[in-house]
Amino acid sequence: MSIATQDEWNGMREIGNVVGITLEKMRTHARVGMSTKELDEYGGNLLRSMGANSAPAVSYGFPGYTCISVNHEIAHGIPSSTRILQEGDLINIDVSAEKNGFWADNGGSFVLGTDQHQHHALVSASKNILKKAIGQIRHNTSISSIGKLIETEAAKAGFTVIRNLAGHGTGRNLHEAPHEILNCYDRYNRESFKKNSVVAVETFISTRSSLAREGKDGWTLTGNKGGFVAQHEHTIVVTDGEPIILTHLNGIWN
Repeated sequence: MSIATQDEWNGMREIGNVVGITLEKMRTHARVGMSTKELDEYGGNLLRSMGANSAPAVSYGFPGYTCISVNHEIAHGIPSSTRILQEGDLINIDVSAEKNGFWADNGGSFVLGTDQHQHHALVSASKNILKKAIGQIRHNTSISSIGKLIETEAAKAGFTVIRNLAGHGTGRNLHEAPHEILNCYDRYNRESFKKNSVVAVETFISTRSSLAREGKDGWTLTGNKGGFVAQHEHTIVVTDGEPIILTHLNGIWN
C-alpha cells in the first residue's frame, strides 16, 4: 500500500496502534503455567475490544487469533490448551489484524521469567538488528541491501538467519508487494523501498538453522537444523528520512 490521503494515514495509524498494544499486553500477560490457548484468547479479546479482526484467521483460516511459537518453533505456532508455558521458555507472539479495511503486522520474541536457557543474546541480537535495519530504510533504498545488512549483522553477533522467511508489504491486505523483504542478500532482487509505502520488516535470527520447514499440522514452522530463532517485526511507512513506525506501541525495543 502507498498512503495517499489523510484518511489512509489515520486508518494505518489506528490499526498499527491496535496490533502494537495487543502484542505489548499479551507479552506482559504471559505467565508460567498458562496455556498458549489462554494467552491467545486474551489477545483475541483485546483485538475485538478495539474493533479489529485477527488477520491470520480472516485471511488464511488460521486456528487462532495470534501465532504463538515456543522454543524450537520459529513461527505460525498454533495456540493450544495443552501447550503450557514454562519458566525460561523462548516465546514468539505475532499479532496481525484488520480494522476498517486497514491491516498491520508485528511480532516479538522474549524469554518468560528467568533466562535459564541463555536465550538473551539471541533475543537482543534480533531486536538490535531490526532497529538497525529499519533505521537504514529510505525512499529508493534497495531491498537487497537491507537483507545483506541483516545477514551481516547476524553473523557478527555469532548467529545466522532464516533465509526463506521474509517481511512484506501490507496495508490494504495482510500481504502485499513487495512480497519478499528477506533476511539475506538476494542479488536478483532489484526492487527498492518507495516513499509512503507500508511494509512489515522482520528479523529471523537463528542459532543454527538457515531454513524454515512446515510441520505436520500444516502451520508450525521449525528449523531445518534445529536450534532456536528470535523474531521481531514492525510495520513502518517509508519516507525520505527516518521511517514512521506504526507499531511503536508494542514496546519491543524497550
